[in-house]
Amino acid sequence: MVKALLRTALVVLLLSGCTGTPAALSPAPGVPRATTCGTVRIAVNPWSGYAANVAVVSYLLRQELGCTVVLSARTEEESWAGLARGELDVILENWGHDDLKKRYIDDRKVAVELGLTGNRGVIGWYVPPWLTKKHPDITDWQNLNKYAPLFRTEKSGRRGQFLAGDPSFVTNDAALIRNLDLNFTVVHAGSEDALIAAFRRAEKERTPLIGYFYAPQWLLSEIPLAHVTLPRYTPGCDADPKTVACDYQPYDLEKIAAKPFAESGSPAADLIKNFTWTNDDQNTVARDLTIAELPPDQAAQNWLDANRPTWQDWLPS
Repeated sequence: MVKALLRTALVVLLLSGCTGTPAALSPAPGVPRATTCGTVRIAVNPWSGYAANVAVVSYLLRQELGCTVVLSARTEEESWAGLARGELDVILENWGHDDLKKRYIDDRKVAVELGLTGNRGVIGWYVPPWLTKKHPDITDWQNLNKYAPLFRTEKSGRRGQFLAGDPSFVTNDAALIRNLDLNFTVVHAGSEDALIAAFRRAEKERTPLIGYFYAPQWLLSEIPLAHVTLPRYTPGCDADPKTVACDYQPYDLEKIAAKPFAESGSPAADLIKNFTWTNDDQNTVARDLTIAELPPDQAAQNWLDANRPTWQDWLPS
């Protein structure tokens, strides 16, 4: 239910940006405005950084290129399937998924990579900073069993609780706990919002918490969560999800498009291909959406007004 409510709220929030008519950002002299775009169908995955991508890209598509933008809330795997079925044109932030790349890009040849977003994705296990001050060695995975009793909850029973986020997120946590012989069990918070709330509460109330988290994410600029050191990632160490016993792979996040859209010659495909920004850029917009609760168009325009040279380079020539 929590996940369903989050997705509904996200879709309403983002679609509200498609119905407004704010003043278009005028390109600098000499930068032409494309006018033939049509409809662009964008997958919306359930985390705030992705929503920041959607807010900025959809604003530019509508206001600068005259596109009609249709947003569709889906899980990561559902988004790839939507590309294959011709229901979607683009995924704005892909985290790895080598299995889906093989299925839809290499084997079925219905999707293509559309360039990097510029964001560096880091997934891992984290604890609130107060906990590392009291127990400095708690960020070494080899010491976690010693501290497992601290993390017991009603949901985890006699084992320590490891808090995960949205059940649709693809994670290795249960396998890592099993393969590293850790006395923990995975409990899902239900959504990114619930996961963030749990870490904020744990830091404020000084309650023990260990869980899944990731960057880019605006919360890390507010609370410097401490990254737990797991066995070092090496290429291929996570090839078998059942036997994985290493840390998560760092990702250069990327865009994925349906092949017909990528090859259509649409100015929208060119803009999305050119779209690239930093973790700080994404976090700025995500904070405006989440903490300031700004409408997507306003959050987008705030960033665009402050970063004109950056986004003008995205516009098709």
